[in-house]
Amino acid sequence: MGVVIIDGSTIRDFVNDEAAFAKAIDKGFTDLDLNNDGVLSRSELRKAFESLRLIEAHFGVDVAASPEELTRLYDSIFEKFDCDHNGTVDRQEFGNEMRKIMLAIADGLGSSPIQMALDDSDQNMIKQAADLEASKRPA
Repeated sequence: MGVVIIDGSTIRDFVNDEAAFAKAIDKGFTDLDLNNDGVLSRSELRKAFESLRLIEAHFGVDVAASPEELTRLYDSIFEKFDCDHNGTVDRQEFGNEMRKIMLAIADGLGSSPIQMALDDSDQNMIKQAADLEASKRPA
């Protein structure tokens, strides 16, 4: 667990750095493609979003949700990613939607810096954005 101070420009700079963002998308997609078939299935994408704990009330406390509610939530997320509606998410669709998500986070943060505790995992794109910003600072 590490603590970073970021604002919207941290995220936006990461997304706009084509090489860094493409590398993060490629790694993220490959990690999620559990059967290595080159596309993400509904279950592969659901597993990823379940790990993000999207239904939390406050500080890691889950909101009680029925299995049907959870299925509707994860199905709606999958539909956003599956732009061509062919039942799978390819690398380009994944990258396009992750770009939108990251830019929405940047817009939400705005220019006010916040302190954030992040998992040290290289899979965390917000951490990757903070690391990219830190790497550009003079030593």
